[in-house]
Parts: sequence; C-alpha cells; structure tokens
Amino acid sequence: MLSKCMRRFFTIRGVARDSGVRSNRQVIPIRAMAGASSDHNPYPVDKDDPEDAASFFEMVELYYDKAAALLEPNLVKQMAGPLEDREKRVRGILGMIKPCNRVMAVTFPIRRDNGEFEMIEGWRAQHSDHKTPTKGGIRYAKDVCADEVKALASLMTYKCACVDVPFGGAKGGIKINPKLYSDFELEKITRRFTIELAKKGYLGPGIDVPAPDMGTGPREMSWIADTFQQTLGHYDMNAHACVTGKPISQGGIHGRISATGRGVYHGIEMFINSAHYMGIVGIPPGFGNKTFIIQGFGNVGMHTMRYLHRAGARCIGVLEWDGSIFNPKGINPRELEDWLIEHKTITGFPKAEAYKGPESSLMFENCDILVPAAIEKSITKENAKQIKAKIIAEAANGPTTLAADKVLREKNILVIPDLYVNAGGVTVSYFEWLKNLNHVSYGRLTFKYERDSNYHLLESVQKSLERMFGKAGGSIPITPSEAFEKRMGGASEKDIVHSGLAQTMEGSAKQIMLLAMQYNLGLDIRSAAYISSVSKIFNSYNEAGLTFT
Repeated sequence: MLSKCMRRFFTIRGVARDSGVRSNRQVIPIRAMAGASSDHNPYPVDKDDPEDAASFFEMVELYYDKAAALLEPNLVKQMAGPLEDREKRVRGILGMIKPCNRVMAVTFPIRRDNGEFEMIEGWRAQHSDHKTPTKGGIRYAKDVCADEVKALASLMTYKCACVDVPFGGAKGGIKINPKLYSDFELEKITRRFTIELAKKGYLGPGIDVPAPDMGTGPREMSWIADTFQQTLGHYDMNAHACVTGKPISQGGIHGRISATGRGVYHGIEMFINSAHYMGIVGIPPGFGNKTFIIQGFGNVGMHTMRYLHRAGARCIGVLEWDGSIFNPKGINPRELEDWLIEHKTITGFPKAEAYKGPESSLMFENCDILVPAAIEKSITKENAKQIKAKIIAEAANGPTTLAADKVLREKNILVIPDLYVNAGGVTVSYFEWLKNLNHVSYGRLTFKYERDSNYHLLESVQKSLERMFGKAGGSIPITPSEAFEKRMGGASEKDIVHSGLAQTMEGSAKQIMLLAMQYNLGLDIRSAAYISSVSKIFNSYNEAGLTFT
C-alpha cells in the first residue's frame, strides 16, 4: 500500500471568499492531478506487485541497491589490501551512502489575514555530506511529508554526482497548498521557515542551499535570501549564495528558468544522435521527422517542447491536468504558450483538437519521444504495456515505477532516467552559486576583450590577404559567417550558461554510455547512471577517510 503522505491530492481552483485569500483562477500544473486515493489516480498501480506499488522513497532506494550490487565487485577489485578488509570497507561505505543523514521537522504558527491562527508543518532533509553544501529545492504542497523529502534529497545526491556538480543532496517542503494563501501570508511562512532552517544549521552558502521546486519560484527564493542576509547571515558577505533560483536583481542568473527544460533537450540530443542506441530501438538517428508528446505543460514541459521544436522534432500532443490536445501535423510551442498565458489553460487551443478518449491515453499514441514532465509514478506496469514511444525522457522526478521500467526495457524502449536528464536545473543553480561567491556576473571581465579580439582577427586576415594579393582592385573585404558574426560581440552570461550546461550534459552522457557498455546493461541506462553516481560518491567518502567511525 502507498503511505498516506505519499498520495496526491487534487488542487482546488479558487476558494471561498470569506477565507480572506486569493480566488483568482490559476493554471495548476499536472502534478496536482493525482487524487487522494488510488481510485482517483489516473495512473493506478498494481498493489500486489511490490515493484509497482513501492513509494517514491522505496523506488529510489531499490534503484540504489541494484546499482550498488552491480558496482560492489569492481570496487573491491580496485582497492588494495587483504580481500576481507576490502570487502568490509566497500560494504561499509556503500551502506553509509544509502540512508538520509538527517531530517529536520518544524512546526510554527502564523496569523492568517482573517485573524485566525494556523500551525504550519515543514521539513528539510540532508541526505549526504560527501560534498558540501547540500543542495535541493523547497516545495509547497499539501501532500509533502518526511518520506517525500527524504526520497527527493537522496535523488538529489545521485543527480548532482551524475552531472559532476559538487553538492550533496537535500530537499525541503512545507505542507500547504500555496493557492489558498495570500501573498502576505506566503511571505510570512517563507521568512519564518528560513529562520527555522538557519537556526538549526540547515541554511547557508557553505551549508545547505535551497532552490525553487513545486509551488515556489524566484519570489520565494528572494524572500529566503533577504531574510538570511538580514538575520543570521548579516556578517557573511556571501549571504546571497544561501539560495539559488533568485530573480536577476537579487543575484540570480540568466538561463535559470529554462535550465531544466534545456537540460532535458540536451539529454535527449545525446542519445538520439547515437547510432548505437537508435539502432537498438529501431529509429534513425537525429531529430528530423521525429514526433513527441509532452505530459505536463508547466515550466519544464514548456521549455522542453520549445527546444525540441527548434531542433526539428514535431509535437503532436500535450497532456495537462484539465485536458489534452492532439494534432498529428504538429503544435507550435510559442502559439500554445501565448494561448496558455491568455486563457490560463491549453484546452480550446484552436490549432489542435481536444483529445478524444481518456486524457491519460494520449501517452499511448504513436510517437518517437514521450516526455513525462508532471507527476511521480505516471508510468506503471499496466500502462507501460500500451506505450508506443521509442524514447522516454524522464523530465519529472520518479515518473516510472520499477515494474514499468522492466516492461519498457523488454519492449526495447529507451528510458533516459530522471537523475541525468532533468539535472539541468541543479547544474545552472551551481553556476548561480559560483556567480554569487565570485560577486561578478559571467563574461563581465572578458566581454569587451573578446569582442575587440574578434575584430582584430578579421583585420589581421584582411591585411595578410592584401599583402599577398595586393590592393590593385581595392581592399579585400572579409565577411564573417553568420554564426561567427553572432559571436563576435563576445559571450554573454546566458551564452556562457547555455554552453556550460550543454558541456555538462554531453560529458555526463558519455560517462553513462561507457558504463552501460562496460557492465553490458543494454538499454538499462538508469542503472548505468546510478553506477556513475554511486562510484563517484564512494570515491569521495573513501579518499576523505573515516576518521570519526
């Protein structure tokens, strides 16, 4: 059975007027779609199958166990000393990595706008200290609980290690539906939670660095940074590095909002351009003439759709919590985004038809790429049998159950796992953290120098040609190519961030592919990604030593 705190609840659009809170109609991400019980869950699991019914926390631990079992013999071989000692040390360190180091639970009161008092519950989990600070988002959701933040914190540890971001994993949450609170109430809750975190050593630029998650955004991160700087961090010149995902004016970084979706695109790009993997799944390499379906048109789904469209792929369907749309000829992401902004929903979009049939069935249409970018456990053992996509890119955290993962591999479907493909957000958060510590934006010190150097280069080429061929017919014009002309002005902060993200996703994919071949894993890319992460964490603990054990 799923634990009660792991179940999803429908989000209410609008509240009673006498509650003293906002009642504007708002678009709610598809993550809020699943119900309070399996009867309302659009993706029911097989409760008799422990691999399908496992909670999100149990899923992450089982994936870890599988990777650790594959990795252990090689780790033992790599170490020096008597075999028994090596085995004990390897088992000991692998046992250290798995559990969550610490979890803090807090409750505090707030006074609502209508004068009533309410107790607020919150949690912050720090999974691993193999690298510091720890890193992970803070979510505001009615169904947040200790198990969920522990699961997400552990996933963050493996995600950071997978893409070589030097953070340990953490996660936080406050058990509220933010739609039911006014802006002033949300600010009070956020600032009080910040104080509680800072007092207990769960916040600081070198300790624990939160980021946005479900129900939070740049506004809440700005409140956290300001509160920390004005209180416990007032002596710390790096205080604004205590949180990432901030507005640009508060030390944020260009490219952070689109980072996760852009990372998903780059992750798909690495595998779809691999002749080896495309040969296994049976489609030609490249984005040309490829079709895709997006589940969840939130920030991640929207930006993923945008970048895949630019690369030449065609979106034929979008599945949202309040309706789904379908057009085999293609859906333009910019036009759909404009419609969403104006109408607060994707339903009624004039250039696509409302999907006929159960909304969840849109995932079963013929397409090359399926991008689940919404709720956890949306692909189960039962519905995995009906999926016709050749590639699944897990833009959401934990969208595939263990049982479904096996079914998909048996069907020769390539699953690009969440701990790799949706790591774009934490990667760019790392860049923002470095920017805050350096107290200077990327490119500021080199922008003019690079621009002048490029013009001097063209001038030098022109003079060299004129010396060789003469100027009888006049000066020899040197015309830069279109691509070079765009870069002549020097790299902006956004250019540097995009380049760094692309390089990170490319390098990590190559590591994962190499391990998949080394361990003969075939299409089990998830295990390869976990092996990559766990081996790096193991080496960090092993080389640092175990002084206090």
